[in-house]
Amino acid sequence: MGRTLILAGLLGAGLALGQYDLVIRNARVADGTGNPWYRADIAIAGGKIAAIGRLERPGAARVIDAADRIAAPGFIDVHTHIEGSVLERPEARNFVADGVTTVVTGNCGGSRVDLARFFAQIEEKRTALNVASLIGHNAVRAEVMGRANRLATAAELEKMRALVDQGMRDGAVGFSTGLIYVPGTYSNSEEVIELAKVAARHGGVYASHMRDEGDAGTAEKALEAIAEAIRVGREARLPVELSHFKIAAPRLWGLSEKTLAAVEAARREGVDVVVDQYPYLASSTGIAMLLPTWALADGADAVKQRLADPGTRARVLREMEQRWREMHGHQNLDWARVAQCAWDRALEGKSITQINAEKGRPENWTAELETVLEIQLGGGAQMIYSEMGDGDVERIMRYPHTAVASDGGIPEPGRGVPHPRSYGTNARVLARYVREKGVLTLEDAIRRMTALPARTFGLRDRGLLREGFWADLVIFDPARVADQATFDKPHQYSTGFDYVLVNGVPVIDDGRPADARPGRAVRRSGGLRQ
Repeated sequence: MGRTLILAGLLGAGLALGQYDLVIRNARVADGTGNPWYRADIAIAGGKIAAIGRLERPGAARVIDAADRIAAPGFIDVHTHIEGSVLERPEARNFVADGVTTVVTGNCGGSRVDLARFFAQIEEKRTALNVASLIGHNAVRAEVMGRANRLATAAELEKMRALVDQGMRDGAVGFSTGLIYVPGTYSNSEEVIELAKVAARHGGVYASHMRDEGDAGTAEKALEAIAEAIRVGREARLPVELSHFKIAAPRLWGLSEKTLAAVEAARREGVDVVVDQYPYLASSTGIAMLLPTWALADGADAVKQRLADPGTRARVLREMEQRWREMHGHQNLDWARVAQCAWDRALEGKSITQINAEKGRPENWTAELETVLEIQLGGGAQMIYSEMGDGDVERIMRYPHTAVASDGGIPEPGRGVPHPRSYGTNARVLARYVREKGVLTLEDAIRRMTALPARTFGLRDRGLLREGFWADLVIFDPARVADQATFDKPHQYSTGFDYVLVNGVPVIDDGRPADARPGRAVRRSGGLRQ
C-alpha cells in the first residue's frame, strides 16, 4: 500500500524519487474529514501534497519528525476583518501562531470595493497567510448611496449590482452583509436578495451578520433575522453562512435551541445553511452599536448635529435605556468595555461604568449613556460586550454544521486591549472544548476548522490533507496546545502549534515564527452561471 501511494504521488506531482521538498514522518493524520486519525507520512513538493502514506526512504530536502503528533490541514478562518491591517502586518503572527493558514475577509458587509487592487496588494506585499475576500454590502451601498437612511432607487440598485458583479469577477468568494451596521441596516430584504442573486450567478456564498442576534431583546426579532437570511439563500439560490452565531442578550439565554432548530429546518427544506462561531462569551464591535441606528445616518457631521439638538438627544438616550436596561435586563454598562480608542488611550480596558465613575458623574443610566455619546462623538471606540452564556455557546458548538471562526483582525502587538479571539480562537477550542470539556472530539473540531469552511466557501483544493491539495498543514500535540490570550492580557500568542506550513513553506518552524511569507490571494474558482 505504501509503495502504491508513493508512486501515485510521484506521478501526480511529476517527480522522480528523491525530489520532495519536505517530508513529514511519523504523524497521526487527522485529514479534515472528521474521520479518526491514522498514522502516515506526508510528502510535499512544489507547494502541494505529493504523497500520503508509509513512505519508504523518500528523498527530501528536509524531513520533519512529527513524533506521533497530529498533522492536520491548516485552519481556515472564514470570518475575519483584516482589510485595514494585513498590508501593515503581513506576517499575521497572531493567526499563524494559532494554526491559521487561510482567512476570508470582507465580512459583515465591510470589504474593499476594488478587490482586484486588494488582491494585487496582497501578492505584492507577500503575506504569511492565504487571503480570500467577500464583496461587502455596506461597502457597496456606501459607494453608491453614502450613509443615507432610505431605500435604494432602481438606478442605485443597478449600480450596486454592477459593483457586486465586478467584485465577483475579480475573485470574491461571495457576498456579505452586516445588517445591524450603517448603511446596510437601512436596506430591505429585497435589496439584499437582488445583490445576492448577482453573487449566486458566479457561484458565491451569502455570509450574513444578521439583523438581530438577540440584540433587540426579543426572541421574535432573532428568529425573524434568521428567516430573512434563509429567504435570501432560498430566493437567490446560493449557500448561506450565518456569521458568529450567538445569543447576545442575557434575557434570551437558551434561545439557541430555537435558532438552531430554524437552521436545521431550512436545511431539511433544501437550503444550504451553515453557521460559524467563536468560542467566547463576549463579542466585539464599535461603540456605535449602543445607539439606535436612525441616529447614525448621513455621516459624522449629521450625527453631531442630531445629538446637539436637546429633543433628539433626549430621544436617543431614552431609546438606549429602553433597549439595554429594559429589554436586555442590564443594571448598568459594566458589561461594555473599551478595547481600543485611538483618540484617548486612557479609556482602553475600562468599562463604561468605570469611565463614568472616573469622570465623577452620577451612578445612573442617564450619566453612563451620556458617557457613551461623548465617546462616540469624540471619535468612537472598539468595544467588548459580555452578553453571552455558556449554555448557548456549547449548544451552538455541538451543532454539526458549525464552523470555527475568530471574527478577528491582526492587532498591533501591545496596542489596546482587543478581544482575545484574534489570538487564540482555534487553540481555545482544542484546549477547552476538546481536551478539557469534551464538547467536541479532536477530529470533529479539526473538521470544523478545515473541511467545513473550505466546502462552504468553495476553496476546492484546501481544507483536507489530500494528494494534489495545497500543502497547508499544522502539526501539534493535542495535550499541549493552548490559548494564552485573555481579556485582560490579550496580546499573547497561542502555544503548542509546533509547525504551521502555508503552501508547503513553514511559517511556524519548531514552535518559532519563521521569516517566510508564502501566502497568496485566493480567488473564487469557477465560471459564470448562465
